[in-house]
Order: sequence, then structure tokens, then C-alpha cells
Amino acid sequence: MSRKPELKGRAARLAQLFPTGRAQAARTPFVLLVVLLLGGGLIGLLVLNSALSEGAFRLDDLQRETKNLTDEEQALRRDIDAYSAPDALQRRARELGMVPGGGPAFLGPDGKVKGVPGPASAASAPLVPAPEAPATGTVPPPAPGTATPAPAPTSSSTPGR
Repeated sequence: MSRKPELKGRAARLAQLFPTGRAQAARTPFVLLVVLLLGGGLIGLLVLNSALSEGAFRLDDLQRETKNLTDEEQALRRDIDAYSAPDALQRRARELGMVPGGGPAFLGPDGKVKGVPGPASAASAPLVPAPEAPATGTVPPPAPGTATPAPAPTSSSTPGR
């Protein structure tokens, strides 16, 4: 049988600080647990970082798409504004053969007619030059056989309000 040598003095005190064989075996599962927890934490951080990066790329794509759609919306609004401008509406109405209405008449709540109604005539329409033709400043004479319309009466109050 072999015996351990007996230590004296300082060496004996230091030997007491080190665990014996049984304590060494109990420490191994703890170290393994700590290593597994650290490894799992690192893998978790890697997965989280990847998910955040994917979200950032998706956010960038959505912001780019939003910008493109906003630009398209603004272009469409400009087109609508151009088509609904008074001169464009008047030009398009003339192309369709429409003429401005005559003098308006209004009915009051008591049934009385206010104003003098007049028929619409092509001669009473102010001329708006087409965008291709420059304005000359002269107005052609009214067509023969059309009467000059009487000016519509003006009132200081807005009817119907």
C-alpha cells in the first residue's frame, strides 16, 4: 500500500486549500453547465442579431417602396391639378362642343324668380387660345344671326344662402 507523504508546515496548509479527488468530480458537471450556458447565450445572440439585420433590410425596402409610391402619388396629383385647371377644363369643353351657359336665374324660397334667364350661345363664350397657338389679342366677330347677350344683373347678396 502506498501512502501519501505527510506534509508539514506551509505545504500542509496549502494542501488543505486544494480539494481532494471527490470534490474534483463534483466540479465537472458545474463547469460543463457554465460552458453550455455561455455557448447557448452566444448562439442566442447570433440568432437575435440575424433577426435584427433581416428586419433592418426589410425596413429599408419598405421605406424605398414608400418613397416611390409617394413620388407616384405626387405625379398623379400634379396631373389631376393640370386637368382640372379652369383653362384646361374650358379647352376640353370647347373640344366637346360645349358652350358657356346664359344668364342665370334663381328661385327664391317664396317661388319668385330672381334674375333674367338667357339662352346659351356660342358667341358669348370668351376665347381661350389652345396651348399650341399663341394669343393674338383679337377676338373674331360673332357669327352672323346671333344676338349679343344682355349682361346678367348683379346682386350684392349671394342667392340661396
